[in-house]
Amino acid sequence: MNPMQKITIDKVTLNIGAGEAGDKLNKAIKLLQKISNSTPVKTITMARIPTWNLRPKLPIAAKVTLRHEKAFDILKRLLAANENKITERKFDRNGNFSFGVKEYIDIPGVEYMPEIGIIGLDVAVTLKKPGYRVKLRRPSSKISNKHKITKEEAMKFIKEEFKIQIITRGEENELQ
Repeated sequence: MNPMQKITIDKVTLNIGAGEAGDKLNKAIKLLQKISNSTPVKTITMARIPTWNLRPKLPIAAKVTLRHEKAFDILKRLLAANENKITERKFDRNGNFSFGVKEYIDIPGVEYMPEIGIIGLDVAVTLKKPGYRVKLRRPSSKISNKHKITKEEAMKFIKEEFKIQIITRGEENELQ
């Protein structure tokens, strides 16, 4: 296999949307710190939405981005929380995928914390091939189509690398 076609994990982003500043957000930050052993950042609103009581620059969520070996290790644990299954529709056409963990206590190695309660989180995984950073050089730099990661390539990579069962649309309806 051409080494420039080898897919790797670029980053894993964990996100908890609290919906409001205050106690919920502090619990989300504490949980992300416990799960990832990294410092989370607050994300802020950009627009005013009066019906949701949101105004610009109001912190409403927390996220942490992990790279390299840390990303690989935590992704194994998060996929185990979903019973090593992921549906086909969780993958986008660029080869990235995301999924949710309903309760953090499902993650192996994480114990229940009474001060936090039960919270779920979202996981977004970005995949890349060597040389992909060419796209980041200048606005005019582009990646050729044959170097982009397809949905099928991403599913194959995840299946082989993490021993994950990918559930197709027909199987998904049978499970419900």
